[in-house]
Amino acid sequence: MNPAANHATTRPFSRSPDSGPAASEVLFQARGLTKIYHSGEIEVRALNGVDLDLHHGELVVMLGASGSGKSTLLNLIGGLDRPTHGSILYRGEDLTEADESRLTRFRRDEVGFIFQFYNLIPSLTARENVALITEIAPDPMEPDQALGLVGLGQRLDNFPSQLSGGEQQRVAIARAIAKRPQVMLCDEPTGALDVRTGIAVLEAIEQVNRELGTLVVIITHNAVIADMADRVIQLSDGRITEIRSNETRRRVNDLRW
Repeated sequence: MNPAANHATTRPFSRSPDSGPAASEVLFQARGLTKIYHSGEIEVRALNGVDLDLHHGELVVMLGASGSGKSTLLNLIGGLDRPTHGSILYRGEDLTEADESRLTRFRRDEVGFIFQFYNLIPSLTARENVALITEIAPDPMEPDQALGLVGLGQRLDNFPSQLSGGEQQRVAIARAIAKRPQVMLCDEPTGALDVRTGIAVLEAIEQVNRELGTLVVIITHNAVIADMADRVIQLSDGRITEIRSNETRRRVNDLRW
């Protein structure tokens, strides 16, 4: 991959509401990403020289077995960790050179995170859980709007204990999208769910990507999910072993489970 071929002009994280980016805009450029952990005298290379571009509006699925490096890569893209070597540019700005306050603003304003476990506050309703994010975001949706986008418009005042696992995950998705992020990073979002419930969650994620133009990255070990993506990235032993594009994205309901 030639870094010069996808050069992005340096811009601030903030963006004008009336100047949306083109569908082909490169949001992330990762070059030579390496992450090394040490356990005593043992060196573990979780990532080993990864080059990758991610574009506005695409839906990407990262596949790989446990220990392949996909969660490490997601954490680096999301500014939750720093690489040992290499660089990550977001809209031309090097995140690896950013200080902690800059990274905090990047995570707050630009990135929505969805994890396998929902991390909802049990004493707050669905609306109140989402409002926790909208109160600190610079240009948020109303909580009711975000919950409506994921099909929970009738469950606004329910507490997590009154919701199914799939509904709780959709509250987590609503919380992630309520700040209108440019990027949504999903770490095994259906890992704790049965197939039927997982389909409902993936439909919500797909809808966010299609309607809001959000870059969505899903990491999973479930190869079935790959057919819903624009691109599929296969990782093994800390390296990207294959990148392929789907000529046609399949709707979640059309996947063969």
